[in-house]
Amino acid sequence: MSAVHGEGAQPHVPVMLAEVLEATQPGPGCVVVDGTFGAGGYTRAILQAGAEVIAIDRDPNAIAAGQELVAAEAGRLTLVAGRFSQMDAHVVALGRPSVDAVVLDLGVSSMQLDQAERGFSFRSDGPLDMRMEQAGPSAADVVNHLPQKDLTRVIGLLGEEKRASAVSRAIAERRKERPFTRTADLAALVEKVVKRPPRGRQIHPATRTFQALRIYVNGELNEVAEALGAAERVLRPGGRLVVVTFHSLEDRIVKRFFADRSRTRAGGSRHLPEEEVPPATFELIGRGARDPSEAEVEANPRARSAKLRAGARTEAPARDLDLSMLGVPRLAPLGDAGE
Repeated sequence: MSAVHGEGAQPHVPVMLAEVLEATQPGPGCVVVDGTFGAGGYTRAILQAGAEVIAIDRDPNAIAAGQELVAAEAGRLTLVAGRFSQMDAHVVALGRPSVDAVVLDLGVSSMQLDQAERGFSFRSDGPLDMRMEQAGPSAADVVNHLPQKDLTRVIGLLGEEKRASAVSRAIAERRKERPFTRTADLAALVEKVVKRPPRGRQIHPATRTFQALRIYVNGELNEVAEALGAAERVLRPGGRLVVVTFHSLEDRIVKRFFADRSRTRAGGSRHLPEEEVPPATFELIGRGARDPSEAEVEANPRARSAKLRAGARTEAPARDLDLSMLGVPRLAPLGDAGE
């Protein structure tokens, strides 16, 4: 998806590309999964390094736009329409028992933000959609039908909006009169409830609500967690998992996953019985998260919140995934929104 977080049309620039290549170490004979193809920025660079790429994207527009690159690479690039949470199944279906690296660039792509008709942005009026796969319940379905208490949880947890209750209450009152169908309509209502800050960095009052709806509509946090588990299953010993995140919700999941999977000693009190720790499935690459350089942030403001975490796969067997341990919130099912 070649993730970015921001508004307004800008040319696509892959974030932390040099750091991603350094951590991934692609080269001739390597097979790399780019789980978030988007505009193909990472894929192109990995191909140029000599590796083969299996690229995945759930957005039909990205798949269609990538066909020219597929043809140009003459068999070195396979483009798969699907979810990165199922990457292990996609890879096996292509006859590959394992791969050498997995790269994930999380969030929403610049292509999606910059197309008003996709309904991701509040800066350009468009249908209130936000569906990456262009199928299933839309953001309009959620806003118009999700119970107010559930809408409060969605906006509060996924948007980290302090005034989530007030926003959901205003939405619930307005939708009694007429449904929401356009992004500008919803943004205008939220702006009345969430006032612009008097000073400091000016972010649009609707930013957090729109983020929450997008994450909810696409099940993004569940997808991220499931993708980490899928990468663990499909990577060969020594294979590398490289993840670029753009906000705290994503980064928390990735951080907890790597912390749990690289742990070799039990924590807790010395007075308690020793806890049995399963063999580590990853060794961390670097200490903690890497941030983009000041030069990159200056050249590409969309990179300012990016963090890169990486690990190398050990020979230990993959483990079951515990979504609650990773901090994935439990929310009302998306299907209920369309009723």
